[in-house]
Amino acid sequence: MPCRIFCDNGTVSETRILDVALLPGDGIGPDVIAEAVKVLRAAEARMSGYKFAFTEYSVGAGEFLKSGDPLPEATFEKIRKHEVILLGAMGLPGIRWPNGNEMVPQIDLRDKLDTYFGLRPIKLYHPLDSPLRTPGAIDFAIVRENCEGLFASRKQTFDLNGPEVRDTLLITRAGSERLFRRSFKLASARRKKVTLVDKANVLPTMSYFRGIFDGVAKEFPDVETDRVYVDAVTLYLLSRPTSYDVLVTENMFGDILSDMAAGIVGGMGMAPSGDIGDTHAIFQPSHGSAPDIAGKGIANPAATILSAAMMLEWYELPETKKAARWIYQAVETLFTDRANRCPDLGGSLKTWEMGDKIASLVARG
Repeated sequence: MPCRIFCDNGTVSETRILDVALLPGDGIGPDVIAEAVKVLRAAEARMSGYKFAFTEYSVGAGEFLKSGDPLPEATFEKIRKHEVILLGAMGLPGIRWPNGNEMVPQIDLRDKLDTYFGLRPIKLYHPLDSPLRTPGAIDFAIVRENCEGLFASRKQTFDLNGPEVRDTLLITRAGSERLFRRSFKLASARRKKVTLVDKANVLPTMSYFRGIFDGVAKEFPDVETDRVYVDAVTLYLLSRPTSYDVLVTENMFGDILSDMAAGIVGGMGMAPSGDIGDTHAIFQPSHGSAPDIAGKGIANPAATILSAAMMLEWYELPETKKAARWIYQAVETLFTDRANRCPDLGGSLKTWEMGDKIASLVARG
């Protein structure tokens, strides 16, 4: 929403407000969100004609302890008025529903806002951060279908003492087509290769999934395609990760593979993500809330800061794209020096020290 800003010299300029909902969440969520906001403010100072407006909301296990609901309906109605959400992490040990399932309002948000396109960039910034002996230039993206798959039955009721319980793996044509088309468009802007990850040799749902993929692939003849079973790709991501560009897969498979892939580039502290729909987008680190280290200043904020850069790209405005590049370049510059690491990568930087360093590099350009 544009507004008029009165400058010190009396002139008036039109400034667009970038309206962002902040959901710090639980555990280290507030710690890492604070650093992402710090970096965004540094970028804002160099951006021309744009300002951030952050509105914070309480969602997560901590909110459940206060109100009895991790995502109160009144809070959700306010959140949905924002196109963009920047989220920290959610969940606390022992805070579960009576059936034993964790409270996952971050997944509820995906369902409610239909952010079906789960984008998980995997990039290695320094070869010594990878456990692989010869990692090479690792830079690929995992796309995870967010609203269907094996997660579709997660809210079913069941009897803990019953004789059995079943989950249903849901694949729809409409959901798959929109996922694949967006994946091919992403690859078109990268290295023009899409790999489908499935289990079509065993599961009928996956054969159906592959058939839809093959149909959509014909719409993008300039993009190379590949198809690989999910068990095989776990091996290939370790043995030849540089051969991949965009990998697209079902919800549960993507959940598992994105964590494994994060491990080859330094761990969850280096894994940003975006959950993107047609009307809303949620950006967050891929890691959990890690309450055992909350407030200690040792959480790695890089994944959250990189998620903020993804958010800037999502706006698709020349100025925000430029600001995203500043952040990516700052992270890349910082990580060339092995001393610039938080404890998860063998360094000694405090959470806020890494945030300060990245913000300083962004500010200096």
